[in-house]
Amino acid sequence: MAQEKAAFSPGPEEKPRRRGRQRYVEKDGRCNVQQGNVRETYRYLTDLFTTLVDLQWRLSLLFFVLAYALTWLFFGAIWWLIAYGRGDLEHLEDTAWTPCVNNLNGFVAAFLFSIETETTIGYGHRVITDQCPEGIVLLLLQAILGSMVNAFMVGCMFVKISQPNKRAATLVFSSHAVVSLRDGRLCLMFRVGDLRSSHIVEASIRAKLIRSRQTLEGEFIPLHQTDLSVGFDTGDDRLFLVSPLVISHEIDAASPFWEASRRALERDDFEIVVILEGMVEATGMTCQARSSYLVDEVLWGHRFTSVLTLEDGFYEVDYASFHETFEVPTPSCSARELAEAATRLDAHLYWSIPSRLDEKVEEEGLGEGAGEEAGADKEQNGCLPPLESESKV
Repeated sequence: MAQEKAAFSPGPEEKPRRRGRQRYVEKDGRCNVQQGNVRETYRYLTDLFTTLVDLQWRLSLLFFVLAYALTWLFFGAIWWLIAYGRGDLEHLEDTAWTPCVNNLNGFVAAFLFSIETETTIGYGHRVITDQCPEGIVLLLLQAILGSMVNAFMVGCMFVKISQPNKRAATLVFSSHAVVSLRDGRLCLMFRVGDLRSSHIVEASIRAKLIRSRQTLEGEFIPLHQTDLSVGFDTGDDRLFLVSPLVISHEIDAASPFWEASRRALERDDFEIVVILEGMVEATGMTCQARSSYLVDEVLWGHRFTSVLTLEDGFYEVDYASFHETFEVPTPSCSARELAEAATRLDAHLYWSIPSRLDEKVEEEGLGEGAGEEAGADKEQNGCLPPLESESKV
């Protein structure tokens, strides 16, 4: 069984790769699609919250700082204009004068008072007086708008920090997909695993075949998507992802690979996109991990090496062998040809059994004697002779 123990690892003996097609989805799950010539850019502003969440971190932090700094500067300028318009800056030494804001002697002081008001610090050195109705209205307006800015910006940062994108980094897919026999049928298989001890809840798996096609009317579809069944009808697409699992797509009459032999598969040009979805157990947020396989990443006649072993009181997963495969005997014909061969074999066995029974009955009849009695006992298709009561009659 040395053949089964030998793990697959590409080496110099492997035939040179042909020029691969452009990936639709990268191995790490990033979609290799860029939006160009978007003229209606105002649509991004209609959903400003999602736009800010989707920004890169350096832009999000810049927008976060600018949102607070500009708000403080804006209201600080208004406080300074109120003090300047009332003449408070001209009566700084006049103890009989009641200013709008005590101890506000310039723009810097107005800016600091704006920060204290919006952040509710309240040092107590600068305080608004009851002789300034416009200042009271501005104080209420800044308190309300400041709360809105806090809620919006803190909400954006919280959602951005708690995004489950990094959780998908610990959901791994095998580097190759394999094609081999399972229960006498050709199956396309790949393996998924979860590196964390906290599990993905309600995990489900999907697979898409991406390749170009042309319709009967001549329309060319460059990236046509076709579903690959991975157990939706039987519920096998819903996973209990505690240990690595091998996901299988049975190549049957409904599969797009039904008529693909090994040689035809190697000449084909396609991409298989696999999508794993579920909820993060710690946060309850939905997480999605993606990967893809090109034609030269599908190994015909291989099977995945087992990574699960039983230790003293627990199961251990060896992720060092997660991507390893080994060769197994696999027919090079298509699944359709394999099914037709199995059907012919079943038909041969079905018709050969009655003929053998006929021969057996004929031999038994000749052994008992010739004549009418032996001829009456002999029946076609291996049936039993008639009962004694019927023969006496």
